[in-house]
Amino acid sequence: MTTAAQAALPAGQIRQYHADGFTTVRRMLTDAEVDELTAEAARVFGREDLKDSDNIRCRWSNHYQTDECRFDCFDPVIDLSPVCARIARHPRILDAVSALYGEPAFLFKDKLIFKPPGAKGYNLHQDYISWKSFPRSFVTVIVAIDAAAAGNGATEVFPGYHGRGCLTPEDGQYHQLPESAVDLSKGVTLELEPGDAAIFSGFTPHRSGPNTSSQWRRLLYLSYNAASDGGDQRDRHYAEFKGWLKDRYADYGKVNTFFR
Repeated sequence: MTTAAQAALPAGQIRQYHADGFTTVRRMLTDAEVDELTAEAARVFGREDLKDSDNIRCRWSNHYQTDECRFDCFDPVIDLSPVCARIARHPRILDAVSALYGEPAFLFKDKLIFKPPGAKGYNLHQDYISWKSFPRSFVTVIVAIDAAAAGNGATEVFPGYHGRGCLTPEDGQYHQLPESAVDLSKGVTLELEPGDAAIFSGFTPHRSGPNTSSQWRRLLYLSYNAASDGGDQRDRHYAEFKGWLKDRYADYGKVNTFFR
């Protein structure tokens, strides 16, 4: 591990991450980088040519009151955006995650979640999915483009449960967690200012509420794995992920899906 990575996070913060399964890094990005990323998020959101319910790059979210289905996320995103690609492999982010690993980190997954006003949240879950190829060292970094707080659907994490590993059947499928799986009173809302980042384990249970505000809650959502846990495998993951998504859509009768 490089000297820069070793110095990226204080030792106490590294211990706190391993105890709780998450940590927050203030001002991960400079004001100039936030401004650039904000403008880029607006540009990418304008890619109407990509917004199609059959395009498996796109994610959709219903309005929490009206159930209107609206566009919410591009996954992946770095091939659409040089700015997001640069941030995803930013030395400050890589050094921070590498410091938590004690070895180099590699980008595994990337998406841009827009969460406009009215968007529903995500139910309680862990990010880890038990595919044979899925790294157990999976760590997510959420980089705030907009301020995130409870009112606009900030992420809420539940400390300590990451140490129990996967809390759902390891059958290769995505599973929500029942609320009984955690002590709901222990939840921590990850309140972030633009440019802040929160880092949490793939085994950390988390959820988010609806965006009941008039403000967007855009996050660049980046995930990594340790060098010893597969190295650089992003391309292989997305090839597998696209096939998995096509199969899941086909289960619901959507057989004309594509990736663009």
